[in-house]
Amino acid sequence: MKNEFIMSDISLDKFLEILQPNDIIEIYTDGSCKGNPGAGGWGAILLFKNNRVILSGNELSTTNNRMELTAAIQAINTLPDYVRIVIYTDSSYVKNGITVWLKSWKLNNWKTADNKPVKNIDLWKKLDDVAQNKNISWNWVKGHSDCENNNNADFIAKSAISEIENSFISKNEIQG
Repeated sequence: MKNEFIMSDISLDKFLEILQPNDIIEIYTDGSCKGNPGAGGWGAILLFKNNRVILSGNELSTTNNRMELTAAIQAINTLPDYVRIVIYTDSSYVKNGITVWLKSWKLNNWKTADNKPVKNIDLWKKLDDVAQNKNISWNWVKGHSDCENNNNADFIAKSAISEIENSFISKNEIQG
């Protein structure tokens, strides 16, 4: 992976303006955490034809799985219902959760197969909600491999962690 800043080619508003019904949007998502729990970041790359939009965010205290879920939620929630989405994640937790486990969790009153409460239930409910009226194909991709867009999403997520750490340090220096 190249250590360079990944930028959007187009603003999110312009990206959304050009979308038509049944256009296929590819999304690459990743989440990262420094410590688990610890400072976390998420990144998403939205691709349509030759257009790329980068989304990212961070939290001071979170977990890797929460950042993986947040990346998917934020990316999907950005897009209109009338497009088709092909999402790539290196998180088997997210991919299996949404495609296999979610239905059982809901039928079992948000309990796992061993009758324990589902972890990150707030985010699973949000993901279920934002995915409801969307046409989404979920795909797992091996992390830290030769998938350039997955590696870029990882870089974006890690960069988001640096942003919040630097912001936290600056605030403490000002207050101290």
